[in-house]
Amino acid sequence: MTGSVLLVFRLLLALALYAFLVWALLVVWRELKLQGELAASRRVPRLAIIRETLEGPETYQFTIPEIRIGRDPVCDYQIDEKTVSAEHARLSFHHAQWWVEDLHSTNGTFLNQEMVLHPVVLASGDELRCGQVVLILEIGSQTTESQAEQLITGKPV
Repeated sequence: MTGSVLLVFRLLLALALYAFLVWALLVVWRELKLQGELAASRRVPRLAIIRETLEGPETYQFTIPEIRIGRDPVCDYQIDEKTVSAEHARLSFHHAQWWVEDLHSTNGTFLNQEMVLHPVVLASGDELRCGQVVLILEIGSQTTESQAEQLITGKPV
């Protein structure tokens, strides 16, 4: 009799051990899934900078969290124009939004014809002027050349 009781006890103990292992793996899997979703939500949305040139619109797309604009070759978006300072403005992604900040430029940074005096939130389609250079900002999906021209001219293509 004691042999069969001992066998049942061993089987229950093994069953409890396997149940604990399944529960622990389930908890770890749920936690990894949650962390993956959090990391995915922190991705930087694409920012396109569109500039009208003699050859047509030029579009540069960025997915980095900080973009420096200026004449200096170390800037992420370099503008070879006398009215643009070496380090003119900074576009940065934080608090789930894109922001623009003037870096004490000589000729100023303007967002939709208003001077940028402190960090300001950007929206898709905003017009950013650094010195005399006008840039259109597009946040989100990929921008085609025809969409870029429509943003710049305001006319459908």
